[in-house]
Amino acid sequence: MKEWLKKIKSRSNLDSDTLSLIVAIGFMALAIINPSIPLKHNIYNYMFVADISQSMNTVDMSIMNKPVSRLQYMKHSLHEIMSELPCGTKVSIGMFVGVSVAASYTPIEVCENFDAIEDTIDHLDWRSGWSGNSRVRESFFTLARLIRSFPENSQVVYFTDGEEAPKLHAFNTKDLAQFQGGSDWVIVGIGSLKGAPIPKLDGKNQLIGYWSNESFALQPGIAQISEANIGTRDDNVAGGESDRYMSKLDEAYLKDITKQINGIYVRGDSVLNILSAMKKQKPAWQDKADFHLKWFFASLAGIIFSLRFISIKKIIHHVIKFRK
Repeated sequence: MKEWLKKIKSRSNLDSDTLSLIVAIGFMALAIINPSIPLKHNIYNYMFVADISQSMNTVDMSIMNKPVSRLQYMKHSLHEIMSELPCGTKVSIGMFVGVSVAASYTPIEVCENFDAIEDTIDHLDWRSGWSGNSRVRESFFTLARLIRSFPENSQVVYFTDGEEAPKLHAFNTKDLAQFQGGSDWVIVGIGSLKGAPIPKLDGKNQLIGYWSNESFALQPGIAQISEANIGTRDDNVAGGESDRYMSKLDEAYLKDITKQINGIYVRGDSVLNILSAMKKQKPAWQDKADFHLKWFFASLAGIIFSLRFISIKKIIHHVIKFRK
């Protein structure tokens, strides 16, 4: 920088101090004007889908060595993920049950609306469910239509244990061969591979028993059905431990359907793994934004102004003196 100033000085009648002061003032003037250049940047919008079906009440996860339900663990993970997202990211929280997904709102900016998003997560509850079924596979089609209705494209992060109720068979398995819209979706598996019984709760969230194997039994001569298909509430509970239906993370199934839609599967037992999988997703889109040069020119002005008081000879002199 000093060599550059010397060259300018040699072509003018100004001394170094005056010249550096003029140049510093010039850069400071540019800083005040604050010019900008357009730069492309990635826009990230996320639709976080939370499975709130009754199997998510199964207690087979833990937080700080304390047993918790899949639903509680999922909410804990969502809170941690929100705290890691950079400002400018837009987020929507959706709920899955039955065959459909409902969005709490279209994607909103995470920092400006952090408290509202956290409150939405806190209020995720199985009692908000509108159906007794749980059809993860079919929900992909509903979700794809929902995303297309948003004013802006969004990437999907889908939390589920993969529990299909009623169980799938040849006649109720939706073909995903022609499915479009699932590319780069992150499917997060919640639950243990060992499994546990599904608690049956009343409207006040009090335990009244556990779902029985009979609740998932194949009806003779027809497709497997659930209480939502029958039209009446099944209030029967398992008569004993041996009669309880054992629910577990259906990881093999989730990996299979994730592969079919060209998505990304990740086990949900680590927030770091989820965030890592999200980084593999393509941005929702790219946009141009002005990059302001105020601080760049202000820094140059400060450096040039400081050079007026810096001399290499003085620095060497002080170094030699200090060593002595």
